[in-house]
Amino acid sequence: MSDQPAKKKSGRIAEIRQAYRAIKSLDPKLGWWMLLAAVGTAAVIVGIGALVGGLWVWYAVLVALPAALLAAVVVMNRRGNTAMYRALEGQPGAAGAALQGMGRRGWYAAQEPVAIDGARGTTRPSDLAGAAMVFRALGRPGIVLIGEGPHARVTRLLKQEEKKVSRVAPGVPVHLWVVGDGEGEVPVKKISGKLTRMRPVLTKAETAVVNKRLKSLGGMRPPIPKGIDPTRVRVDRKAMRGK
Repeated sequence: MSDQPAKKKSGRIAEIRQAYRAIKSLDPKLGWWMLLAAVGTAAVIVGIGALVGGLWVWYAVLVALPAALLAAVVVMNRRGNTAMYRALEGQPGAAGAALQGMGRRGWYAAQEPVAIDGARGTTRPSDLAGAAMVFRALGRPGIVLIGEGPHARVTRLLKQEEKKVSRVAPGVPVHLWVVGDGEGEVPVKKISGKLTRMRPVLTKAETAVVNKRLKSLGGMRPPIPKGIDPTRVRVDRKAMRGK
């Protein structure tokens, strides 16, 4: 039993090292930014302790060490996200990659597209160049369809998917987004943040029911939470009309 905490600690350190190497391959200046954050944080904390004087200097030193490490890890994560989105820009399926991890934030989302138009036979990245794709996310704010690719085709594909989801989930809000940097478009790096900030309309139980209905269309395969009877839960139409 005593070996378990040590194994977990060494496992976390190994994960951090692996993440550092992966991010550094995309951001060569990562080490310098982490060092700057660590030194800057430690200097501020120790400086405050020195101004107060007395034993506070030693307390400040003890606090500064873990705080410096935390600051370095935070910088690594932030620059890692920035480097990842920079690498995704212009790549087929970038919107799907941006949905990674949304399940931990209460969304049903998949990295695979629910509709493709213009692919050259297979789903390899090289065969998806120039194709229009639609990705789907479902959360308490409703259904979000995210399209990427040539504007005319992606607009048509989004409308087709909107009709499909509206048939199986009538009354549920459907939001149409197009990936890009133009007016009215959503950059890849802002997709997850924009999803998180949307106003909830459905309850968690209602969202699970809608998810079950969407599964019949394909594209997403997340499980329905246990203990919910889809035949007894109904969408709150009044709340939706007030959106």
